[in-house]
Amino acid sequence: MKLAATTTDHLTVHTAPVADPGDLVAHLPGPQALAWIRHGQGIIGWGEAARITLPGGTDRFTTADRLLRDLFAGADVHDPLRLPGTGPVAFGTFGFTPDSPGTTLIVPRRVLGRRDGTAWITTIGDDPGPLDLLRPPAPPGPLTWTDGAHTAATWQDAVATAVTRIRAGHLGKVVLARDLHATATAPIDPRVLLRRLADRFPGCYTFACDGLVGATPELLVRRTGGTVESLVLAGTAPAGDPDRARALRTSAKDHHEHAYAIEMVRQALTPLCDDLHIPAAPEILTLPNVLHLASPVRGHLAAHHSVLDVVAALHPTPAVGGTPTPTALDLIADLENMDRGRYAAPVGWIDARGDGEWGIALRCAELDGDRARLFAGCGIVADSRPADELAEAHNKFRAMRYALEG
Repeated sequence: MKLAATTTDHLTVHTAPVADPGDLVAHLPGPQALAWIRHGQGIIGWGEAARITLPGGTDRFTTADRLLRDLFAGADVHDPLRLPGTGPVAFGTFGFTPDSPGTTLIVPRRVLGRRDGTAWITTIGDDPGPLDLLRPPAPPGPLTWTDGAHTAATWQDAVATAVTRIRAGHLGKVVLARDLHATATAPIDPRVLLRRLADRFPGCYTFACDGLVGATPELLVRRTGGTVESLVLAGTAPAGDPDRARALRTSAKDHHEHAYAIEMVRQALTPLCDDLHIPAAPEILTLPNVLHLASPVRGHLAAHHSVLDVVAALHPTPAVGGTPTPTALDLIADLENMDRGRYAAPVGWIDARGDGEWGIALRCAELDGDRARLFAGCGIVADSRPADELAEAHNKFRAMRYALEG
């Protein structure tokens, strides 16, 4: 474990109720932003009391959970509210594969939160001081766009190859992603992206952690005490036309893709839960740019498992990998020509009680100074057509292009 240079191993944590802070994003004092917000509720953080970085590995989730438990167990915590997200909290991101870089958990020195009408601030160390901005965010300016690992044409070739493998019976589904690069004239401030994403996609989970910024529609897991919830998304159509929603409801291809994702979630959560409810049929989730088939899942944990225990059981879902998972991951490695990094991997937060919310890092970008790397992926099945999948990927890029360009 690696601790921030200004912090000792012993954390002194104070949570106190505060008046409604209003817009959470507006209180972030600098570009090193941490955030998890939906419909104006959630938590933001800044400063570093501790940082855990891991090289990856198949045990990265359990290792991170153990290191956090050890850190929080030694903390002196004053938390009269004891709500999910109060007390010490770690924001985190993980790499998509065991070999992918980016597994990081950050315990901020300040957390400002709002949940169900209650607002609070958590402080580790000295008095938090005023919540006013220290450095106002500035838009990134003009952007230059370049292809990532694939051009549009070569990515369509990869989709065609995947369809051939699927039709030959090698696998049932694979999710292929592509990346896109943007270069600005100045460092990109994630607070600008958070502001635009939270305003345009209020129903998504707008997040920022260690340079990864996005607005994901997909809740991987929420743990509140013994209850776990997940939102399974698979099957996509462009938004804006009622005929497309009707077509999505009756699309055999999209329902087939959704069924793969639901079955995997069932298999992953059944050993952890003594009660599990999965809807008989998916509903339509409408976002400003796309429609999804969606199934909300709810269960009760059979024993004490932290939210990271559930994350470990669920990742990667067929919605971001494919099925069967090992075969799909091998094909992704063969065809994508890139390391996904933290794209399509878990991102979220966990508190000292093991509660938390984790999403799948979709509709996101990795920021590095004046550069941004965007991602979009599509579920490929036997009936997929490369041109249609390319159009779907373009639609999925639109969220982050809007966040960067305004």
